[in-house]
Amino acid sequence: MASTSVFVVAIDFGTSYSGYCFSLASGTDQIRQVYWGTEHGLKTPKTPTCILFNQKQEFRKFGYDAVMKYKSLPSGEADNWYFFQNFKMALYNTKVTSGMELKASNGKTLPALTVFSESLRYLKEHAMNTIQEASFQTVCDQEEITWVITVPAIWSAAARQFMRLVAKQAGLISDMISEKLIIALEPEAASLWCKQLPQEGFIADSSDKKKFEESPGIQYIVVDCGGGTIDITVHEIQENHFLKELHKAAGGGWGGNRVDENFTEFLKEIFNDGVWDEYVKSHPTELQHMMYNFSLQKCSASREAVYIHCYYNLTRVAERKKNISHFFTQAKGAVWCDGMIMITYEKMKSFFDYSIKNIICTLREILDKPEMAKVQYILLVGGFASSVILRDAINQAFSKNYHILCPMEAQVAIAKGAVLFGVNPHIIASRVSTRTYGVSINCKFDPAIHDLKKQRISKADGYIYCTDLFKKLVGINESVNINEVAHYFFNPTEPDQESARFCFYCTEKQDAQYIDEEGIEWLGSCTVPMPDKTLGRKRELKLDIKFGLTEFKATSVSSTMSFSEAEVQSARGAWEKIYVDAEDNGTTVLVRMFTEHPDTKSYFAHFKGMDSAEEMKQSDQVRGHGKKVFTAINDMVQHLDNSEAFLGIVNPLGKKHATQLKIDPKNFRIICDIILQLMEEKFGGDCKASFEKVTNEICTHLNNVYKEAGW
Repeated sequence: MASTSVFVVAIDFGTSYSGYCFSLASGTDQIRQVYWGTEHGLKTPKTPTCILFNQKQEFRKFGYDAVMKYKSLPSGEADNWYFFQNFKMALYNTKVTSGMELKASNGKTLPALTVFSESLRYLKEHAMNTIQEASFQTVCDQEEITWVITVPAIWSAAARQFMRLVAKQAGLISDMISEKLIIALEPEAASLWCKQLPQEGFIADSSDKKKFEESPGIQYIVVDCGGGTIDITVHEIQENHFLKELHKAAGGGWGGNRVDENFTEFLKEIFNDGVWDEYVKSHPTELQHMMYNFSLQKCSASREAVYIHCYYNLTRVAERKKNISHFFTQAKGAVWCDGMIMITYEKMKSFFDYSIKNIICTLREILDKPEMAKVQYILLVGGFASSVILRDAINQAFSKNYHILCPMEAQVAIAKGAVLFGVNPHIIASRVSTRTYGVSINCKFDPAIHDLKKQRISKADGYIYCTDLFKKLVGINESVNINEVAHYFFNPTEPDQESARFCFYCTEKQDAQYIDEEGIEWLGSCTVPMPDKTLGRKRELKLDIKFGLTEFKATSVSSTMSFSEAEVQSARGAWEKIYVDAEDNGTTVLVRMFTEHPDTKSYFAHFKGMDSAEEMKQSDQVRGHGKKVFTAINDMVQHLDNSEAFLGIVNPLGKKHATQLKIDPKNFRIICDIILQLMEEKFGGDCKASFEKVTNEICTHLNNVYKEAGW
């Protein structure tokens, strides 16, 4: 978490329900949760993940408000509105693109980016208003909040990247403060919350009163039971109470919505002869209300028959055919009872069969592995875990050998755990890679191993090379540490190319030879400039990769960034000579720039009226800004031997000057040249020569940032 954050807000953006929790970044002793639906006579920790747009495709309502508004619309008018629910599942097990469309309940479509971003925008604004009303303080600056968004661990890298794009579109982050968004994996977040709960924090489903023991070496499975997906991970508690992942995330689309689907199929069997189809088509808002009532029954703690209210229009449509009670003559497990549909407990359990079968099968598959022999606990979390039917089935299957635990607040365990994760993202010490990741490369063509179709010939000198090769970076099921950075070195294909583009891919296979093989998924790319062509193909490209994070992170630098240890020490020694008097020397540099290049003053409102060099030298504002410039350069100089840290300083600075301040990039070259002049004047040519490569590196990367920003 960035040190400048005042708050951490964790948004649990679920398939069926969404909500958020927050706390001060300085401590998580008081994690606040929000209750929803009070204006509708309800009080729940999450609100339905439903969103409503009007005829003009303008956002109108979210959550309970969307459900109630859509329900109140006349059928004719509702046909022209856009009501979306369960749309998060569109990102699971499908090809995710920024241009994909989502289908509303009436068949109309809108861009997925619009539907997701408007939902997230609503939750963002609701959270900021809540923080203010909670008497913490007014949130004036985006940078005061670290946002955490939870996603299923079984989601693809493309789906996770899509959520980052959604967050940017929704205004949670910008290019300048992209580090203020943390993607958290739902079972990990729940795990963090559960491992610090006392015994009374768990539901007592059986005589097993075992407390979750947070001791080094303890291993346990987390089963995140959501509306759309079931997410399963295995963790071990480390000596420092951090968590190590022992098995790659498993699971599937077996969440609570499967139960809903089985229920509606059952109703379709009862209300046959086209009755159910007509009702669904003609009265979607009423159906939505019926399904909401069913979802409450589905996740109840009752082991008795359930009663579902049968709404007026269903009765009316049915009785056009025959008396409604006659539809239940052949129904097994349901009877008509004074305007209600009574469903037996056994029939209700049958709706869970598909989900339970897949959950138990997957758990057994994991637990039967020899390396899982020390697992002691199974933690059930998520809204679907509130169902006593689901918990009973898991207890029956596994309670002889494992302690089955479910937190009292299963529905908010993820959001509260995500707050803990936002405060300390490195609490997960290692993860198991769910896929094999690689980068596209070219190399010298070898007819013995390479496909002739991949052969290319350089126009520059006739060099024959193979293209589209898949270079494996990390393998599926491979354990990777969070802070571990892998370094790779490559050479350019063409001797005169001025930039190189790294394209990243992933696959569920152990390895691949070419990037266009079946099952290879494109992730993204990054471009690195190589302005110095002196060494041709002997130039070195360094690629730094962090695999252990919840998102794949790559940093690439050209050979100009590859400072030798001697060059680093020499450059730092030269810089120390001028930095020792940062304010005076920084002022001298700015005064020379403003004097020799007066047009540069136009970017500084406070300096425009200053004409004489003496006036500028005496200005507190000029002196302060001069010192600020030198301090920024000093931060870069201290990280010449760490490309990731170096770019972590240069890139945000470049983005701010390009997108917010709109400063001409030539100013950076002017400042660097004046610094070199000053070094030569004060300390000689050797001092200047020692630092010249640093200024070139700074300007090269800043120019690259400007190009990416559209300059």
